[in-house]
Amino acid sequence: MMGALRGRIYYGWIVVAVVFLALLVSAGVRAAPTVLVNPLETELGWSRAAISLAVSVGLLLYGFSGPVAGWLMDRLGPKILTLLGLGIIVGSTLAGATVRELWQLNLFWGVLSGVGTGIVAPVLGATVANRWFVERRGLVLGILGAAASAGQLISVPALMWLVVEVGWRQGVIFLALATLAVLPLVLVFMRDDPARMGLRPYGENEPAATESPAPEPGTTLADANPERRGVMAQALRAPEFWLLSGSFFICGASSNGIIGVHFVPHSIDHGIPEVTAAGVLALMGAMNFVGTIASGLLTDRYDPRKLLAIYYSLRGLSLLLLPFVTDFAGLAVFAVFFGLDYIATVPPTVALVADRFGRLNVGTVFGWVFCAHQLGAASASYLGGVARDSLGDYTAAFLIAGILAILAALMASLVRRDAIATGTARA
Repeated sequence: MMGALRGRIYYGWIVVAVVFLALLVSAGVRAAPTVLVNPLETELGWSRAAISLAVSVGLLLYGFSGPVAGWLMDRLGPKILTLLGLGIIVGSTLAGATVRELWQLNLFWGVLSGVGTGIVAPVLGATVANRWFVERRGLVLGILGAAASAGQLISVPALMWLVVEVGWRQGVIFLALATLAVLPLVLVFMRDDPARMGLRPYGENEPAATESPAPEPGTTLADANPERRGVMAQALRAPEFWLLSGSFFICGASSNGIIGVHFVPHSIDHGIPEVTAAGVLALMGAMNFVGTIASGLLTDRYDPRKLLAIYYSLRGLSLLLLPFVTDFAGLAVFAVFFGLDYIATVPPTVALVADRFGRLNVGTVFGWVFCAHQLGAASASYLGGVARDSLGDYTAAFLIAGILAILAALMASLVRRDAIATGTARA
């Protein structure tokens, strides 16, 4: 059967489909805390700041796992890392259904869930897209970026419905079982790179002059090209790395941190029923699915710096208006508008990393850029909860996030695209 599939379509598309499913379930687990804030507050009496702190720990480790996972993927291949990450997600989610104490929440939903979902995260999609594709790379990045939207689209309303019908603990168990179902697909169908299957990246007719031959079995990419061992030393000296990391820090703060964690509680604060609020977030996920794939297509055609400037500017404007939108109709309009660029920033950011630091170094460099994204997300997640407890609403948090997003638009416009003059040259 596998041979027949290879004969009909390029095998990289099968890898993309499997990675899409892995990213989908990982994103579903990562989005779960927004549904659990109110049930945990009600059942166990914890403050919103305390719950937000546990979520922030998860977001922080989600980010710090990215550079390590990217570095290991560049050396060991993404398959083994994907299996490891999914295994950790399953275990931590099952354990997370049993929490009774705050330390358990911090351990299972914070530390372990953060590490697992940080391995099966955008750095995985970036690594796979740049290993398997030269042409259609932006489209693939858009498709894999949309997996996060699809995970939110499916898991948030489904989990909220289960919370209402059978309780949050049983709902979390269903989430773990869905993740477990993806493991055998990764084991059977995922492959590390095209060279080991006798293929070339999609759209590459001849080996690129700037890239090294595929490493022999038992060797790593760093062994095959020693210049790549110093890629992060070179990246840290490049202003573009800091511009991309800084703008992505703001991206994380203004999306996963403040909206991903606090949008549903904000809606409930204004009298929106729980399932309805989760449905609005799912609408945001649906629009993000469309927006991220469209962003991938646009990244193949237009300057990614201009795209990022547009995305961040629109995001900033929407966040500045959000405190004044409190009814269902207004929140739905916000969900459509904000959702179109929620994760649309990923394809152009990855494209700029690949252009500047080299296609085969994306796992390592983008891992650290993505770490900055999650530092922003963790900060906004916790401080958003503190603002709500201290001031009684999210107005200040939303306004600050909006101003920062406009700053990110300026930072993105200053990035240079030309490759650095070393072994990391543009592929």
